[in-house]
Amino acid sequence: MSVTGGIVAFAVIWFVCLLVILPRGLTTQAEAGDVEPGTPEGAPSSFNFGRKALWTTLLTVVLWAAFFTVLEFELLTMDDFDFMMPPTLRSDAKL
Repeated sequence: MSVTGGIVAFAVIWFVCLLVILPRGLTTQAEAGDVEPGTPEGAPSSFNFGRKALWTTLLTVVLWAAFFTVLEFELLTMDDFDFMMPPTLRSDAKL
């Protein structure tokens, strides 16, 4: 994997993890019982993006390391997924 490919993969994994982690532990203003005038009841009552970004980064490092290991050491190849191919495109197809 090239350096650019690694950076792009890290960024994509980071944003996907952020979207998964963002709603975790969220307390809305309605749940807290303190709705600010002019805001929807579903707005967060307190939001700490730094903590969410830290958890996102930690999870991303683990997932990216696994992704890098699988690609770099060729633990999985396209031949491992032959069962998902149509019979005419399989590597063991008899034409």
